[in-house]
Amino acid sequence: MERENFFYLVWGWAILGLLVFILLLFVTAPYGRHSRKDWGPSISNRMGWFIMEFPSLLVFILCFLLGPQGIQPVTWIFFALYASHYTNRSVIYPWRTRTSGKQMPLVVALMAVCFNLVNGFINGYYFSAFAREYTWDWLADARFIIGVIVFAGGVFLNWWSDQILLDLRKGGKKGYFIPHGGLFKWVSCPNFLGEILEWTGFAIMTWSPAALVFALWTFFNLVPRALDHHEWYNQTFPDYPSRRKAVIPGIL
Repeated sequence: MERENFFYLVWGWAILGLLVFILLLFVTAPYGRHSRKDWGPSISNRMGWFIMEFPSLLVFILCFLLGPQGIQPVTWIFFALYASHYTNRSVIYPWRTRTSGKQMPLVVALMAVCFNLVNGFINGYYFSAFAREYTWDWLADARFIIGVIVFAGGVFLNWWSDQILLDLRKGGKKGYFIPHGGLFKWVSCPNFLGEILEWTGFAIMTWSPAALVFALWTFFNLVPRALDHHEWYNQTFPDYPSRRKAVIPGIL
């Protein structure tokens, strides 16, 4: 792919993400606690998670390894961070969830596949075809250092919050409960905030337009989802803590 066409794709993808963000402010994606039966055939939650997330890992790895310009040594760090996230999301996390018997619409999983295919492609191909020169000095650059700190904080917050949610169903409990602890004190979806911070940090440490657009798409997808979750909590639990925001403490 020519450089000019690649960046047309990247910025076009960003514009599409903004349009999807606006749509999601009015339409709730029908899976998880918002699941509905009028969206066609369903598949198990665990299989759905694998189908949704694994394509990003596979396409990223292939594009990274097989790109036309070869691999710069420093970009192996970016490779490891991206691949570890999606290995967890596609292979490990689905089997840690206590969602036996739960379903999601197949069409939702397939839409997520499209999202992950494009993001995996633009990031993997960028690093092996059009990346800036990442010398070893990049590891001492303020952008790399700040990005790593933000990324690590996001990963920690995401995993910590996920564990709190998973622990709500210890002992075979069913249904939904009000989560407490960690950043749940201030927001309904700190796991989403963690993922937004994670990919914002990735965009900063790589200083990459492809990673920037991925971070934007993460925001565009997860903020409406967090708003939906927050509204659902307030409607479902009369005693839900009123001081909590949806995803950004004290703001949103």
